[in-house]
Amino acid sequence: MKEKIRELADRYAAELKRNIGERVADMEQDDQSHVLIYEVLGISKAEGKLIDVYQNKGRFLYKYAGSFLEEAAKLCFKVTFPDSGSVRVPNTRGQRPKTFEIDCLVGTDALEIKWRDATTDGDHITKEHTRMQAVRDAGYKPVRVMFYYPNREQAIRIQKTLESLYQSVQGEYHYADSAWAYVKQRTGVDLLGILKDLAAERTAQHGQ
Repeated sequence: MKEKIRELADRYAAELKRNIGERVADMEQDDQSHVLIYEVLGISKAEGKLIDVYQNKGRFLYKYAGSFLEEAAKLCFKVTFPDSGSVRVPNTRGQRPKTFEIDCLVGTDALEIKWRDATTDGDHITKEHTRMQAVRDAGYKPVRVMFYYPNREQAIRIQKTLESLYQSVQGEYHYADSAWAYVKQRTGVDLLGILKDLAAERTAQHGQ
């Protein structure tokens, strides 16, 4: 299992590096006149350009980090439960969207797998509640597995509301340590341990 996750990590790392490289190269050709406003606000031209570069790098990093972890978690379930996978269920509670995707259906457990969720948008609660009800209408139990809990107060409030909603439809909500433990308990795979080992290997390779 560790080798499968290592291969997945290698693929994501290569794609991340390539996309960041292409974006940084493109930015060299961009109009940089907006840094004038940075200078007005006390940020030097050189620092302003660096901020722009790292903002773009950050967008790619967050996207790839989330996709990698979510796919790695689904891989753990796929190996243990070969019939598991993504499915769509009809939206029985509204017009849009027409369907909702279940990230990983394991028996009758409909897993929503998130690396983290820092949203502070109240509409997010309404959409998630509708999705949970549609999943329940399809005969499945909604289960949320989120590995990293948000730090900001408003985002935490959103998550606490979601946790209550999962409980109201007889679902399950696992986050932080509980999420890692859930994957290990259901699949027998110590995903967190594997990722820590891979991180240590990469750190040693790069001399960090």
